[in-house]
Amino acid sequence: MSKTYMIFGGSKGLGDVFSQGLPESGDKVYILSRSLPRSIDLLDDGVERVWLQTDLSDYKGAKKLTEIIQEEIIDVIIYNVGIWEERGFEDDYNFENDKPEDIANLINTNITSPIVYLQSLLTNIKQANNGKIILIGSTDGLENNQSTQVSFVASKFSMRGIAHALREHLRVSNVAVTCINPGNLAAEIPFEEGREVALETYDSERIPVQDIVNLVKAVISLSKAATVKEINIPAMKDSNI
Repeated sequence: MSKTYMIFGGSKGLGDVFSQGLPESGDKVYILSRSLPRSIDLLDDGVERVWLQTDLSDYKGAKKLTEIIQEEIIDVIIYNVGIWEERGFEDDYNFENDKPEDIANLINTNITSPIVYLQSLLTNIKQANNGKIILIGSTDGLENNQSTQVSFVASKFSMRGIAHALREHLRVSNVAVTCINPGNLAAEIPFEEGREVALETYDSERIPVQDIVNLVKAVISLSKAATVKEINIPAMKDSNI
């Protein structure tokens, strides 16, 4: 049976990987992003891909989204949006140098927007026979991680909280909500180049994106009787957690 997906942040990186690797012929995929997704022109695989140009740092776009989607049934929602500090993940990062306005923008993009956008789509996902919502967090949002990026880490802890509370809200509607927390990913290696390229390049220090696709496929394939609450998947040689 065909599915309708909605992928937030689907133009590049892991979001682009999802839009390429998850749907099958006959499926429909809405891709929300600011820039044109690679998969729109890259693939001819029987999947209908619809790009909805959206600035996901502005939660007010949720109203426009509901006007476009209206009552259409959405089977799978994947929220894969997250920004980080200007020097985040760099060796010279220092929390004390973060500007207040940048902190506020990060929190708005990573916390406020997902809450509002997900709220706007509840009617659509509740109509699905086996609805799934998958939120992409990070191992930086887990207890005892070693990151000093206060705002980013706080937002990823929040993503887990969103998943937990939303799951309880949707339990009566048989919609499963899963938070997946990946570690270091080989996201800069294009999906079409295959898993072996990532393995040879990083020697288990970064996870091939194909592994995350397979993980998400497994979650989506489960019956509505099952709920996977949270999955933590660090790279084998990642010692930060």
